[in-house]
Amino acid sequence: MHHEPINRRHFLHTAAVAATATALGSCVTTERGAPVAAATRWPIGCFNRPWTRWGLDVALASIKSAGYDLSGLLSRTRQEPFIGSEATPEYLARLKDRLATSGLAVNMAALHTPANLPPDDAIRDVRRQLDHAALLRLRYVLSFGVEDPAHFASFYAVMRAAAAYGQDRGIQVAVKPHGGSSGAGAEMVRCLERVNHPNFSIWYDAGNIIYYTGKDPVAELEPIVGHVTGFCAKDCAAPRGEVMIQFGDGKVDFKGVFAKLKAGGFNGPIMVECCTVGATAGQTASNARRNREFLERLLS
Repeated sequence: MHHEPINRRHFLHTAAVAATATALGSCVTTERGAPVAAATRWPIGCFNRPWTRWGLDVALASIKSAGYDLSGLLSRTRQEPFIGSEATPEYLARLKDRLATSGLAVNMAALHTPANLPPDDAIRDVRRQLDHAALLRLRYVLSFGVEDPAHFASFYAVMRAAAAYGQDRGIQVAVKPHGGSSGAGAEMVRCLERVNHPNFSIWYDAGNIIYYTGKDPVAELEPIVGHVTGFCAKDCAAPRGEVMIQFGDGKVDFKGVFAKLKAGGFNGPIMVECCTVGATAGQTASNARRNREFLERLLS
Protein backbone atom coordinates (compact mmCIF):
# COMPACT_ATOMS: atom_id res chain seq x y z
CA MET A 1 0.00 0.00 0.00
CA HIS A 2 1.42 3.40 -0.97
CA HIS A 3 1.21 6.25 1.54
CA GLU A 4 1.46 9.94 0.66
CA PRO A 5 3.20 12.38 3.01
CA ILE A 6 1.07 13.07 6.05
CA ASN A 7 -0.90 16.25 6.68
CA ARG A 8 -4.20 17.19 8.32
CA ARG A 9 -6.09 17.40 5.03
CA HIS A 10 -4.87 13.91 4.10
CA PHE A 11 -6.11 12.49 7.42
CA LEU A 12 -9.54 14.03 6.97
CA HIS A 13 -9.72 12.65 3.44
CA THR A 14 -8.61 9.17 4.58
CA ALA A 15 -11.24 9.08 7.33
CA ALA A 16 -13.95 10.28 4.95
CA VAL A 17 -13.09 7.62 2.38
CA ALA A 18 -13.17 4.86 4.99
CA ALA A 19 -16.47 6.08 6.40
CA THR A 20 -18.01 6.31 2.93
CA ALA A 21 -16.86 2.80 2.06
CA THR A 22 -18.44 1.50 5.23
CA ALA A 23 -21.67 3.37 4.59
CA LEU A 24 -21.92 2.17 1.00
CA GLY A 25 -21.31 -1.40 2.09
CA SER A 26 -18.08 -3.36 2.03
CA CYS A 27 -19.87 -6.68 2.28
CA VAL A 28 -22.06 -8.91 0.18
CA THR A 29 -25.67 -9.77 1.07
CA THR A 30 -27.38 -13.11 1.49
CA GLU A 31 -30.79 -13.92 0.02
CA ARG A 32 -32.37 -13.02 3.36
CA GLY A 33 -30.59 -9.66 3.40
CA ALA A 34 -28.16 -10.51 6.21
CA PRO A 35 -24.76 -8.90 5.55
CA VAL A 36 -21.74 -11.19 5.49
CA ALA A 37 -18.13 -10.19 4.94
CA ALA A 38 -16.60 -11.18 1.63
CA ALA A 39 -13.76 -13.68 1.99
CA THR A 40 -10.30 -12.19 2.48
CA ARG A 41 -6.84 -13.57 1.83
CA TRP A 42 -4.76 -11.73 4.40
CA PRO A 43 -1.71 -13.77 5.46
CA ILE A 44 -1.90 -15.03 9.05
CA GLY A 45 1.34 -15.51 10.97
CA CYS A 46 2.41 -15.93 14.58
CA PHE A 47 4.96 -14.14 16.74
CA ASN A 48 7.37 -15.94 19.06
CA ARG A 49 5.99 -14.27 22.22
CA PRO A 50 4.01 -17.19 23.73
CA TRP A 51 7.15 -19.42 23.77
CA THR A 52 9.81 -17.10 25.21
CA ARG A 53 10.31 -19.41 28.23
CA TRP A 54 11.26 -22.28 25.91
CA GLY A 55 13.54 -20.40 23.51
CA LEU A 56 13.41 -19.40 19.86
CA ASP A 57 14.04 -22.82 18.32
CA VAL A 58 11.13 -24.33 20.23
CA ALA A 59 9.00 -21.30 19.30
CA LEU A 60 9.70 -21.72 15.59
CA ALA A 61 8.98 -25.45 15.69
CA SER A 62 5.79 -24.84 17.69
CA ILE A 63 4.57 -22.15 15.32
CA LYS A 64 5.11 -24.50 12.40
CA SER A 65 3.32 -27.35 14.20
CA ALA A 66 0.38 -25.01 14.88
CA GLY A 67 -0.18 -24.70 11.14
CA TYR A 68 1.47 -21.38 10.41
CA ASP A 69 3.83 -20.64 7.53
CA LEU A 70 4.74 -17.12 8.68
CA SER A 71 6.40 -15.82 11.83
CA GLY A 72 7.88 -12.68 13.33
CA LEU A 73 10.60 -11.89 15.87
CA LEU A 74 8.69 -9.85 18.44
CA SER A 75 9.90 -10.73 21.95
CA ARG A 76 13.62 -10.45 22.60
CA THR A 77 15.49 -12.13 25.45
CA ARG A 78 19.05 -11.88 26.71
CA GLN A 79 19.90 -14.96 24.69
CA GLU A 80 18.05 -13.73 21.59
CA PRO A 81 18.65 -10.04 20.81
CA PHE A 82 17.31 -10.57 17.26
CA ILE A 83 18.12 -7.34 15.36
CA GLY A 84 19.21 -5.48 18.50
CA SER A 85 22.18 -3.17 18.14
CA GLU A 86 24.16 -5.44 20.48
CA ALA A 87 23.74 -8.48 18.20
CA THR A 88 27.10 -9.73 16.96
CA PRO A 89 27.86 -10.78 13.37
CA GLU A 90 28.30 -14.36 14.57
CA TYR A 91 24.90 -14.37 16.29
CA LEU A 92 23.19 -12.85 13.26
CA ALA A 93 24.75 -15.42 10.92
CA ARG A 94 23.50 -18.26 13.17
CA LEU A 95 20.08 -16.65 13.46
CA LYS A 96 19.79 -16.33 9.70
CA ASP A 97 20.57 -20.04 9.32
CA ARG A 98 18.08 -21.03 12.02
CA LEU A 99 15.31 -19.02 10.38
CA ALA A 100 16.13 -20.47 6.97
CA THR A 101 15.84 -24.05 8.26
CA SER A 102 12.68 -23.45 10.31
CA GLY A 103 10.30 -23.95 7.37
CA LEU A 104 8.77 -20.54 8.14
CA ALA A 105 8.88 -17.24 6.33
CA VAL A 106 9.84 -14.47 8.80
CA ASN A 107 8.58 -10.98 8.01
CA MET A 108 9.44 -8.67 10.91
CA ALA A 109 11.38 -7.88 14.06
CA ALA A 110 10.84 -5.48 16.94
CA LEU A 111 12.65 -2.14 16.70
CA HIS A 112 13.69 -0.79 20.09
CA THR A 113 14.01 2.98 20.41
CA PRO A 114 16.57 3.96 23.09
CA ALA A 115 14.75 6.89 24.73
CA ASN A 116 17.66 7.56 27.12
CA LEU A 117 20.06 8.47 24.30
CA PRO A 118 20.49 11.84 22.55
CA PRO A 119 18.66 11.84 19.18
CA ASP A 120 21.84 11.48 17.09
CA ASP A 121 22.98 8.47 19.12
CA ALA A 122 19.49 6.98 19.04
CA ILE A 123 19.38 7.34 15.25
CA ARG A 124 22.72 5.55 14.94
CA ASP A 125 21.42 2.76 17.17
CA VAL A 126 18.21 2.37 15.14
CA ARG A 127 20.12 2.38 11.85
CA ARG A 128 22.27 -0.45 13.17
CA GLN A 129 19.10 -2.41 13.97
CA LEU A 130 17.81 -1.76 10.46
CA ASP A 131 21.09 -3.01 8.99
CA HIS A 132 20.57 -6.22 10.96
CA ALA A 133 16.99 -6.47 9.68
CA ALA A 134 18.26 -6.06 6.13
CA LEU A 135 20.79 -8.86 6.71
CA LEU A 136 17.91 -11.12 7.75
CA ARG A 137 15.88 -9.93 4.75
CA LEU A 138 12.96 -8.78 6.86
CA ARG A 139 10.12 -6.75 5.38
CA TYR A 140 9.05 -4.81 8.50
CA VAL A 141 10.38 -3.47 11.78
CA LEU A 142 7.92 -2.58 14.52
CA SER A 143 8.33 0.13 17.16
CA PHE A 144 6.35 0.37 20.40
CA GLY A 145 6.56 4.13 20.83
CA VAL A 146 7.63 5.79 24.10
CA GLU A 147 5.76 6.39 27.35
CA ASP A 148 7.19 9.68 28.63
CA PRO A 149 5.85 12.83 26.86
CA ALA A 150 9.27 14.40 27.39
CA HIS A 151 10.63 11.87 24.88
CA PHE A 152 7.92 12.25 22.23
CA ALA A 153 9.73 14.84 20.07
CA SER A 154 12.91 12.79 20.05
CA PHE A 155 10.94 9.65 19.17
CA TYR A 156 9.32 11.36 16.18
CA ALA A 157 12.71 12.54 14.92
CA VAL A 158 14.24 9.08 15.31
CA MET A 159 11.31 7.44 13.52
CA ARG A 160 11.56 9.93 10.66
CA ALA A 161 15.24 9.06 10.21
CA ALA A 162 14.48 5.33 10.57
CA ALA A 163 11.71 5.49 7.95
CA ALA A 164 14.05 7.13 5.44
CA TYR A 165 16.89 4.69 6.17
CA GLY A 166 14.53 1.71 6.02
CA GLN A 167 13.02 2.85 2.73
CA ASP A 168 16.44 2.69 1.09
CA ARG A 169 16.73 -0.93 2.28
CA GLY A 170 13.23 -2.12 1.43
CA ILE A 171 12.13 -2.24 5.08
CA GLN A 172 8.92 -0.63 6.24
CA VAL A 173 8.98 1.06 9.67
CA ALA A 174 5.76 0.86 11.68
CA VAL A 175 4.46 1.64 15.18
CA LYS A 176 1.82 -0.23 17.16
CA PRO A 177 -0.62 1.04 19.81
CA HIS A 178 1.29 0.70 23.06
CA GLY A 179 0.30 3.58 25.31
CA GLY A 180 2.18 6.88 25.49
CA SER A 181 3.05 8.25 22.07
CA SER A 182 0.88 5.60 20.36
CA GLY A 183 -1.93 5.15 22.86
CA ALA A 184 -5.01 5.30 20.61
CA GLY A 185 -6.36 7.02 17.50
CA ALA A 186 -5.51 10.64 18.35
CA GLU A 187 -2.00 9.78 19.52
CA MET A 188 -1.30 7.74 16.41
CA VAL A 189 -2.61 10.52 14.16
CA ARG A 190 -0.19 12.89 15.87
CA CYS A 191 2.62 10.35 15.54
CA LEU A 192 2.01 9.94 11.81
CA GLU A 193 1.82 13.72 11.31
CA ARG A 194 5.01 14.42 13.24
CA VAL A 195 7.03 11.65 11.61
CA ASN A 196 5.62 12.65 8.22
CA HIS A 197 7.26 10.00 6.05
CA PRO A 198 5.61 7.67 3.49
CA ASN A 199 7.61 4.68 4.80
CA PHE A 200 6.13 5.04 8.30
CA SER A 201 2.85 3.25 9.05
CA ILE A 202 0.80 1.56 11.79
CA TRP A 203 0.47 -2.07 12.79
CA TYR A 204 -2.86 -1.95 14.59
CA ASP A 205 -3.37 -3.78 17.89
CA ALA A 206 -7.00 -3.80 19.00
CA GLY A 207 -6.18 -5.62 22.24
CA ASN A 208 -3.70 -2.93 23.23
CA ILE A 209 -6.30 -0.21 22.65
CA ILE A 210 -8.34 -1.84 25.41
CA TYR A 211 -5.33 -2.68 27.56
CA TYR A 212 -3.76 0.80 27.58
CA THR A 213 -6.78 3.11 27.13
CA GLY A 214 -10.05 1.21 27.64
CA LYS A 215 -11.36 2.72 24.40
CA ASP A 216 -13.29 1.05 21.57
CA PRO A 217 -10.80 -0.47 19.08
CA VAL A 218 -13.24 -0.13 16.16
CA ALA A 219 -13.82 3.59 16.80
CA GLU A 220 -10.13 4.29 17.41
CA LEU A 221 -9.28 2.71 14.06
CA GLU A 222 -11.42 5.22 12.12
CA PRO A 223 -8.93 8.13 11.73
CA ILE A 224 -5.92 5.95 10.92
CA VAL A 225 -7.30 3.00 8.96
CA GLY A 226 -5.74 4.09 5.66
CA HIS A 227 -2.28 3.92 7.25
CA VAL A 228 -2.52 0.42 8.73
CA THR A 229 -0.19 -2.08 7.03
CA GLY A 230 -0.19 -4.87 9.63
CA PHE A 231 -2.33 -6.21 12.48
CA CYS A 232 -1.10 -7.61 15.81
CA ALA A 233 -3.83 -10.00 16.95
CA LYS A 234 -4.58 -10.24 20.66
CA ASP A 235 -7.68 -10.12 22.83
CA CYS A 236 -8.14 -8.28 26.13
CA ALA A 237 -11.05 -8.12 28.56
CA ALA A 238 -10.30 -4.90 30.48
CA PRO A 239 -7.76 -2.10 30.88
CA ARG A 240 -4.51 -3.63 32.15
CA GLY A 241 -6.17 -7.03 31.90
CA GLU A 242 -4.65 -10.31 30.79
CA VAL A 243 -3.79 -10.55 27.08
CA MET A 244 -2.36 -14.07 26.95
CA ILE A 245 -5.83 -15.48 26.33
CA GLN A 246 -7.83 -17.13 23.57
CA PHE A 247 -9.53 -14.96 20.97
CA GLY A 248 -13.17 -14.48 21.86
CA ASP A 249 -12.50 -14.58 25.61
CA GLY A 250 -11.96 -10.81 25.76
CA LYS A 251 -13.80 -7.74 24.47
CA VAL A 252 -12.14 -7.18 21.08
CA ASP A 253 -14.74 -7.07 18.31
CA PHE A 254 -12.54 -8.80 15.74
CA LYS A 255 -15.35 -8.90 13.17
CA GLY A 256 -15.92 -5.16 13.48
CA VAL A 257 -12.20 -4.40 13.32
CA PHE A 258 -11.70 -6.55 10.23
CA ALA A 259 -14.71 -4.95 8.50
CA LYS A 260 -13.20 -1.52 9.15
CA LEU A 261 -9.77 -2.62 7.94
CA LYS A 262 -11.22 -4.09 4.77
CA ALA A 263 -13.17 -0.91 4.03
CA GLY A 264 -9.94 1.05 4.46
CA GLY A 265 -8.01 -1.06 1.95
CA PHE A 266 -5.95 -3.09 4.38
CA ASN A 267 -3.93 -5.88 2.77
CA GLY A 268 -2.38 -7.79 5.68
CA PRO A 269 -0.51 -9.42 7.32
CA ILE A 270 -2.27 -10.48 10.51
CA MET A 271 0.18 -11.70 13.16
CA VAL A 272 -1.07 -13.65 16.17
CA GLU A 273 0.75 -12.19 19.16
CA CYS A 274 -0.94 -13.94 22.06
CA CYS A 275 -2.68 -17.09 23.20
CA THR A 276 -3.06 -18.92 26.49
CA VAL A 277 0.37 -20.16 27.55
CA GLY A 278 0.09 -23.79 28.57
CA ALA A 279 2.25 -25.89 30.86
CA THR A 280 4.18 -27.11 27.83
CA ALA A 281 5.25 -25.70 24.50
CA GLY A 282 2.95 -28.23 22.82
CA GLN A 283 -0.09 -27.10 24.77
CA THR A 284 0.74 -23.52 23.86
CA ALA A 285 0.99 -24.53 20.20
CA SER A 286 -2.49 -26.05 20.41
CA ASN A 287 -3.83 -22.77 21.76
CA ALA A 288 -2.05 -20.84 19.00
CA ARG A 289 -3.65 -23.17 16.46
CA ARG A 290 -7.09 -22.44 17.90
CA ASN A 291 -6.48 -18.69 17.62
CA ARG A 292 -5.44 -19.13 13.99
CA GLU A 293 -8.58 -21.11 13.28
CA PHE A 294 -10.67 -18.41 15.00
CA LEU A 295 -9.27 -15.80 12.60
CA GLU A 296 -9.66 -18.04 9.58
CA ARG A 297 -13.34 -18.60 10.36
CA LEU A 298 -13.95 -14.85 10.56
CA LEU A 299 -12.11 -14.16 7.32
CA SER A 300 -13.73 -16.96 5.30
